[in-house]
Amino acid sequence: MYDSVQVPGFLGNGVAAGIKGGGDRDLSLIFSEVPARAVGVFTTNRFKAAPVVLDMERIKKGLAQAVIVNSGNANAATGKEGDEDAATMSRVISEALDIEDDLVLVASTGIIGEKLPIEKIVRSIKPLVEGLSTDGMPAVAKGIITTDRFLKIECRKCSVGGKEVTICGIAKGAGMIEPNMATMLSFIMTDADIEHACLSSVFKESAAKSFNAITVDGCMSTNDTAIMLANGVACNDLVTETSGNLVQFREALSGVMDSLAKSIVKDGEGATKLIEIVVEEARVVGDAKKIAYAIANSNLVKTAFFGEDPNWGRIISAAGSTGIPFSTDSLELYIEDVPLFINGRGISGKQAAGIMKPDNIRVLVRLGMGKEAFRVYTSDLSHEYVDINALYSS
Repeated sequence: MYDSVQVPGFLGNGVAAGIKGGGDRDLSLIFSEVPARAVGVFTTNRFKAAPVVLDMERIKKGLAQAVIVNSGNANAATGKEGDEDAATMSRVISEALDIEDDLVLVASTGIIGEKLPIEKIVRSIKPLVEGLSTDGMPAVAKGIITTDRFLKIECRKCSVGGKEVTICGIAKGAGMIEPNMATMLSFIMTDADIEHACLSSVFKESAAKSFNAITVDGCMSTNDTAIMLANGVACNDLVTETSGNLVQFREALSGVMDSLAKSIVKDGEGATKLIEIVVEEARVVGDAKKIAYAIANSNLVKTAFFGEDPNWGRIISAAGSTGIPFSTDSLELYIEDVPLFINGRGISGKQAAGIMKPDNIRVLVRLGMGKEAFRVYTSDLSHEYVDINALYSS
């Protein structure tokens, strides 16, 4: 399934360091054989984990060569000791790889507030580095997951200036999913030669439409990190914001990130359905976004989807709760192209039967107020979500 997960110039590995216990991989490494242009987006939570603080400072340099990631412990709300542990992770891997310390980025995910078992990480550096391989990205993906039910890996190839370019991304995330961004880690790698300013622009643009347009439970994490590395070994004509070859690169990158984002929602803790909420005909994008998220995060709406009940009243009620002015007579609601609410009243009948059965469902709300739109992906809310999060603690 993952036999084509290779990006020229990148190596990866994941090992079991004993952070999670049970012999599962919980320490991963991505290594670019040459320094790569680097960009990132991070959580907006005031309680930023130690690795996030470190990365936000280092990413300003615009270059990175390695990313070390642990799962099972968030290294968040751990004070100065947490900062020191994040710095130690960076230092020991930089020494093992013989690269500059400030070319290392660090990420963590797991339980908040517990001291990072840094000794276990330090002891595992040697096998982590020795096992680096061009085929190592699936091992990296296994090492970063927590409550995920499946690995999230996506690759695309495109032609840029007559040269084949590869874009590959891995991600983890299933709960605490809400911009900006989620209890989500994602690492995107490409061998494309792309100008840093252009890379930053296209990456953030794609993140806004993918990672920052999903929600599982409306909860924001302390560790959200999405990083992209471009090492340029494809030797294509430099991609810039004014070059014609940006179109193909943008489309491929958007495809990778959109697919990863949908996989995160589909893997939402206990989720049984992937739901696309589209709000159209808003005055401004902000209005469409606020209404889309109000619907997507409504527990009443989410449980109705789990119960496969086309309870349109819950959807229009969520839209109306936002305080955004719109005409209730103009609003139209469709699920899978079946009209449920038009001209100020609901439409009932046999046509609504069965529309909530599929695993993937599209909800369309038209406000009749303008030309702007926004789309968000969400999941339903099941008994299993409560079970998972009731038991997931320190």
